[in-house]
Amino acid sequence: MKATPLTVASIVEAAADVADATGFDSVTLSAVARRLGVRSPSLYSHVKDRDALLEGVTVLALTELASRVSVAVAGRAERSALEALADAHRDYARESPGRWDALQRPVGEEAARSAGARDIVALTAAVLRGYPLPESEHVHAVRFIGSTINGYLRIERNGGFAHSRPSADVSWHRIIDALDAALRAWPAPPEGERP
Repeated sequence: MKATPLTVASIVEAAADVADATGFDSVTLSAVARRLGVRSPSLYSHVKDRDALLEGVTVLALTELASRVSVAVAGRAERSALEALADAHRDYARESPGRWDALQRPVGEEAARSAGARDIVALTAAVLRGYPLPESEHVHAVRFIGSTINGYLRIERNGGFAHSRPSADVSWHRIIDALDAALRAWPAPPEGERP
């Protein structure tokens, strides 16, 4: 079997695979080199250091998640679009746990300015256009949605809902109902913050 040529993309993909298999914290240049069947020094001509490698995994995860969200929300509006957005995040967290963990860390400039990051923000803004809240409130609504989804997924992944009834799936749908209701009844901005 012919070895995959070493490129930044192939190295980052291998690092993401290591993250999914053994956890994001286990991603090291030596672990990626082993996965690729090469020696660690051969990676340094493509990737500066471990921080750059981790940032690359974050950029890859943002790109993959944005693609999933785009497909999920296409042609949907209001609660249906909100649910599709949330489900895309949840499915990604379940199917690619190491990649999802890459999204739960402070990101560097490369990830913050990546096309994937911009796409996720734009797709979330598109979902918000189905709700009666002014665009000046979108940043707050995006933070509200993101913190709710990510907080739930973190607790679910840590097994926090595994020992109680009803199932976590029932609560997930209730949380989406609550997010939908909150977005429909979003409070007006305080007097001093109005445009």
